[in-house]
Amino acid sequence: MNAGVEALRREIAARADGLPDTVVMEVCGTHTHAMRRYGIRQLLPGNIRLVSGPGCPVCVTDGRDLARALWLAGQRNVTLCSFGDMLRVPCGKESLLSLAAKGARVRVVVSPLEALQLARAEPRRAIVYFGVGFETTAPLTAALVDQAGRQSIPNLSVLSVHKTMPEAVRTLMRSGARVDALLCPGHVAAVAGAEAFRFVPEELRLPAAVSGFEAEEMLLALAALMGMLRAKKPGLVNAYPRAAAPYGNPAALALLEGVFEPRAANWRGLGEIPASGLALRGEYAGFDAEKRFDIPLTDVPEPAGCRCADVLRGLLEPPECPLFGSACAPQSPVGACMVSSEGACAAHYAYGRDL
Repeated sequence: MNAGVEALRREIAARADGLPDTVVMEVCGTHTHAMRRYGIRQLLPGNIRLVSGPGCPVCVTDGRDLARALWLAGQRNVTLCSFGDMLRVPCGKESLLSLAAKGARVRVVVSPLEALQLARAEPRRAIVYFGVGFETTAPLTAALVDQAGRQSIPNLSVLSVHKTMPEAVRTLMRSGARVDALLCPGHVAAVAGAEAFRFVPEELRLPAAVSGFEAEEMLLALAALMGMLRAKKPGLVNAYPRAAAPYGNPAALALLEGVFEPRAANWRGLGEIPASGLALRGEYAGFDAEKRFDIPLTDVPEPAGCRCADVLRGLLEPPECPLFGSACAPQSPVGACMVSSEGACAAHYAYGRDL
C-alpha cells in the first residue's frame, strides 16, 4: 500500500469514527469496477458501506427500448450500429447478438461517427445508430447528427435512448433510498460540470463528492464525504478538478443543447422519469429513427428471478440475487447488470464474490 493511500485510509477512519452505519452510493459504472479492482471496500472501516446505483447506461436501458432496437435490426434493409456491450443484453428470448447470428445486419462500433462512414459507403441501406449512454457519450451522438445534417446523409438515423443523470438521482433519493452520501460520476461531471450535482446538498440535503477513478482519487472523495457527514454540513466537493470543471465542457454542452431536448425516459429499475432522456430536436426530425420507422411498442418483462432492478436501486448486493454466479454469469447472462463492463454484477463476479 503506497503512502498516499495509507494516509487517506487513516483519514477516512478518523472522520468516520463514531458515525452510525453509513451508506455511500456511487452512480457510475466505472466507479463500481474501479472500487472492486482496487479493493477500496477493504480499506474502509466497518461502519461505511458502499452500494451501487443506476450508473451503468447499458444496465438502465429499459427492455422496451432494447426491443425497439431489436425490431430495427430485424428489418431487411437496416443496418443497426451499436456499442458492443448492448449486443449481449437479453430481451425476451433474443438479443442483438442472437439476431446477428441469424443474419441481421448488426455492426459493432467504437464511435458513433463510424455509422456516418457506413452510411456514406452504403447509400442504399438504412443505417441506424443505437444511441445509449449518459452525458458522457451523448455529445458524440450529437456530433454524429450534426455532421449528418451538414453533409446531407439521408440514409442515417438515430434511435436515441440517451439519459441524463440528475433527474434519476432525484427520483431515486426521493423514493426513500437508504443513502447517506453520494459519490458522483467524474465522467458525467467532465461534460456537465461538477456544479450539475449542486442539487444533491441543496435539494436532497446529502453530502456529494465528484470523484475520479484512481484509488487515491476515490479515497479522497470518500474522505470529503466523511468530513461533511461528521460536521453534519452537506455540501458539494469536486475531488476531480483535473478533469471536471465547475461548469463542464462548454463545446460539448452547446452541441448537446443544439441537437437534443429533454424528454421522459424509461429506466430499468426506476420506471419512467420526466426530463431524464434526450430526444432529437424538431429540426433534426429527419434523423430520428422513431419518426422514420413505425416501430412497435413491446413490453418486455424482467427475466424470472432476475434482481437487476433492485441492484440498480441499491437495495440488493449482486450475490444476494438467487441467479448470481449460477444461472447468471458473464458467459450466460440473464440480466443486464451481468452483461455490461460497467455492471455491478459483472464487477462482483470479476473481482471476487466475497469482496
